[in-house]
Amino acid sequence: MSIEVKNISKFYGEQQALQDVNFTIKKGEIVGFLGPNGAGKSSLMKILTTFLTADEGEAFVNGFNVNTQAKQVQKSVGYLPEHNPLYLDLYVREYLAFNADVYKISKNRIEEVIALTGLTPEANKKIGQLSKGYRQRVGLATALLHDPEVLILDEPTTGLDPNQLVEIRDLIKNIGKNKTVFLSTHIMQEVEAICDRVIIINHGKIVTDNNLGNLIAEEKGKKQELIVEFDKEIIAELLLEIEQLQAHKQINATTWELTFETEQDMRPVLFDFAQKHQLRTLQLFLKDKNLEVIFREKTKK
Repeated sequence: MSIEVKNISKFYGEQQALQDVNFTIKKGEIVGFLGPNGAGKSSLMKILTTFLTADEGEAFVNGFNVNTQAKQVQKSVGYLPEHNPLYLDLYVREYLAFNADVYKISKNRIEEVIALTGLTPEANKKIGQLSKGYRQRVGLATALLHDPEVLILDEPTTGLDPNQLVEIRDLIKNIGKNKTVFLSTHIMQEVEAICDRVIIINHGKIVTDNNLGNLIAEEKGKKQELIVEFDKEIIAELLLEIEQLQAHKQINATTWELTFETEQDMRPVLFDFAQKHQLRTLQLFLKDKNLEVIFREKTKK
């Protein structure tokens, strides 16, 4: 396993940031790590990169224990923290050369990562002159400099414009073909675009860990949300006679969002209900169940 987390717990005083967190990530996976602010994402990433020590449990990166083999972990991990720490007065190549000296690796690697991250057009500029997108590329180039097996990226696309978002996503996806990538983000479309798997954490606990496609398919099967518009107003109490109705919400005078806990297609049932009460259905469709909806449901408590 590239990453193995066993019963990790972390406390800040009396506040518990992580509680018995367990998961494994295989080599070559791109895994999205999701959760609301304060859920414990950054704490866990700092533990995996040896910046923090867990209070309970143990974790391994590339087979190395993060507590007892910190140097080996650091050599095998590329880390891009949420706030990308760059020396803005240094030129791009100068900054990468400085980090190459830290890792004690050949300067030849600098040109390789510049090309890999698309920095070539800006490589002769000072970092302070670069756009946010290119600064993120410098951070990624630094994380890749020592050719690590595992990349841990904390909010890698924060503050980027739509074009920069696409560029960095494509870059991460391309890098992920040969490495394990563990990234946190608040952007659901980002996970849907590049990740194979999603782990959702809430209040320090893992609430979901699944293949992305399987997760969406399973959640769609559990619950059915329908939008129905009738040709006239009806009272909410009338809807209660519809079988298997779990919840209802009025969108406007004639339109309702209806929730059913069943795999049965409830649209024929709604047509029968409308006919019985001499109503016409002006529109009737299934509400899309995407990752953003699933995330809200898993983290609303």
